[in-house]
Amino acid sequence: MSTGQPPLPGSARRPAPGSRPAGDLDPSSPVDITVVLRRGRPLPEPGSEPVPRDRAAAVLGADPADVAAVRQALEAEGVEVTGVDLASRRLTVRGDVGTLQRVFGTTLRRVESADPVTGRPVAHRQRTGALSLPAALEGPVVAVLGLDDRPQARARFRPAAEATTAYTPIELGRVYRFPAGTDGSGGTVAILELGGGYTDADLAAYWPSIGLTDPPTVTAVGVDGGANAPEGDPRGADGEVLLDIEVAGALAPGADVVVYFAPNTDRGFLDALSTAVHADPTPTAVSISWGQSEDEWTRQAMTAMDDAMADAAVLGVTVCVASGDDGSRDNATDGGAHVDFPASSPHALACGGTTVHADPATGSVSDETVWFSGVGQGGTGGGVSDVFPVPSWQRGVGVPGDADTGAPGRGVPDVAADADPATGYRVLVDGTAAVYGGTSAVAPLWAALVCRLAEALGRRPGLLQPALYAGVGAGRPARGFRDITSGSNGAYTAGAGWDACTGLGVPDGEALLARLRG
Repeated sequence: MSTGQPPLPGSARRPAPGSRPAGDLDPSSPVDITVVLRRGRPLPEPGSEPVPRDRAAAVLGADPADVAAVRQALEAEGVEVTGVDLASRRLTVRGDVGTLQRVFGTTLRRVESADPVTGRPVAHRQRTGALSLPAALEGPVVAVLGLDDRPQARARFRPAAEATTAYTPIELGRVYRFPAGTDGSGGTVAILELGGGYTDADLAAYWPSIGLTDPPTVTAVGVDGGANAPEGDPRGADGEVLLDIEVAGALAPGADVVVYFAPNTDRGFLDALSTAVHADPTPTAVSISWGQSEDEWTRQAMTAMDDAMADAAVLGVTVCVASGDDGSRDNATDGGAHVDFPASSPHALACGGTTVHADPATGSVSDETVWFSGVGQGGTGGGVSDVFPVPSWQRGVGVPGDADTGAPGRGVPDVAADADPATGYRVLVDGTAAVYGGTSAVAPLWAALVCRLAEALGRRPGLLQPALYAGVGAGRPARGFRDITSGSNGAYTAGAGWDACTGLGVPDGEALLARLRG
């Protein structure tokens, strides 16, 4: 729709893959969206002392004058502002379909496309092309999310077809030498979920089955109408939810586990992330096991998500994100190399995957390689971002150019751990004992490790990458890690030092703690 209004940069959207018409939208039906505003002042560099939560609005937030001007302009157009979060720069806005189409210069249609988790058809609103803004909103408004509510992300877990080896999370804590004498006490792990749910009965049965006598407190929080809603299908979104909770809770039982449920849309994803990052108390770590290839996101959504993770860094929160389960192609259909977002954000600790064979009683490792079962069969995501440049802390480690174009970019992943379903995690989902893998398990594993490091250090480590990459050169292993030098994820091959399969390697928690203390 052409309106003559200025375009909103980065808002262009393609049709959902395989979408088809599914009836008409009622122009009078109400729609809730999120409008994201620019920062009121430049973002400070993450420091040794995190910004206190009560200073977040002043340091990170929107300019109150921008909020007032945007509210006035929207209300003049007949759109209601139903909520303002100054610290995270978000306005919750409600209007009917017809009004929102006019204000933002777009056409909404009702279509049906495949749910990326279940593959089943789901009806949703869709828009294509770019949005435009009334002149009064140009400048302060940097993203408008939720007009198109297609499913945005895929869960990064894989049920084992035939597990030859399986471990409890506690056994993998031995394998990766999580710091002795710690359990994450005093910390909080925030877990983001875009569907499914858990039951207290599952958790009550699981903890003693793995020998955990003092389990964590688990709390559910709804965002944008999302809720803890178990579907009763162990191979659906419930599998993701229980894997995340059981791994994080088993490895950091002294920490509080807070699970944020939101709709699987770009708006829901951002709002869940921002709500978690700015929560009271401030979390120690955020675990994200959902994502999608960079080319399936709008730039405005990626920018808004990256800004929320930048908030996390300044607040002292470590955001751990699964790097994907489809090798270097990331399930893209063009046959090229792609990386997964939000793992590709430079403010995310991107978590890749391995295949590990170890003695569960002693933690002694006999073999650990890159997880890759073949194209279309599962394998760790990794590669070079098409969106984000090489961060300063990653410039010396030998990040290659993109496998297709040779262009430089942020290298993914940063770290790794066991993710192969064939050497997977013992879990309990919807009353069923199962073995799951996927980089979905690696994000909560690292989030739990961060909580235990924080407990030992007496502080939240926040953005870990500058410390993890410090002094690491190309082809040189990093202290605090066990280097993984064997295997490939398709377009990229493991080698000494950082690589685009397993990053710096898998953790040696005791050695990593000693390094961070130093």
